Amino acid sequence: MHAPKASHYEAALHIVKYIKKQPGLGLLMSSRGEEKVKAFYDSDWASCPISRKSITCFCVKLGTSLISWKAKKQSTISKSSVEVEYRSMAHIVAELTWLNGLMKELGVSVKLHMDLYCDNKAAL
Repeated sequence: MHAPKASHYEAALHIVKYIKKQPGLGLLMSSRGEEKVKAFYDSDWASCPISRKSITCFCVKLGTSLISWKAKKQSTISKSSVEVEYRSMAHIVAELTWLNGLMKELGVSVKLHMDLYCDNKAAL
């Protein structure tokens, strides 16, 4: 954001061209001005059959519009499902902190209370 390069511009144009050619596959953004950020995440402990690493997935919504998502294999092997959940939670909190700063820079007003949802009783 602070020092964009030609490669960043080309990547943005590539995405815009893709969405323009495939209107049914674009991202739908709600026209309602909701300011509430909600994050959902889930982890699968040792789900990679080769490396036994855990896989974490998350998505972040602004109101009803999806604004961020990711699925990745964790870089370390965790000893328990609780450890995986905590690592995932730390990762999504870092993402929420970054998104909050980005939205402030873009002039988007966001309520600071952001909800984080998970399905693990030990993490709760």
